[in-house]
Amino acid sequence: MSTCLTPKVVNFNEKLDLISEYWQPKVIAQMNDYQFKIVKILGDFVMHTHASTDETFIVLEGKLRIDFKDDSVCINAGEMYVVPAKTAHKPYAENEVKLLLIEPCGLTNTGDEGGTRTAPNDIWI
Repeated sequence: MSTCLTPKVVNFNEKLDLISEYWQPKVIAQMNDYQFKIVKILGDFVMHTHASTDETFIVLEGKLRIDFKDDSVCINAGEMYVVPAKTAHKPYAENEVKLLLIEPCGLTNTGDEGGTRTAPNDIWI
């Protein structure tokens, strides 16, 4: 008879209830070199790129728009979108949006842009 480890279940809603600020992703799990982060967003972010990696946005609640230089995409709750590496993008939320992000460890949320919206990395919740 084999023994099973009791996995740590992560409840998105419970974790999101712990977040009070916008644009500050928090790590909820890690798989190999990738982190799963939750974040609440509202309003405009900064146009930025990630030179060496894709970035995955999964909308848990709300409607997210991601603007590109010449186009945009809207992502509703229950949908996801992968922004390819080297693609300039700017998330926007007219109303509060709750997201799950999948990113490599150490990825800076503002990419190559920097600035006041840059969040600290590896903050677990």
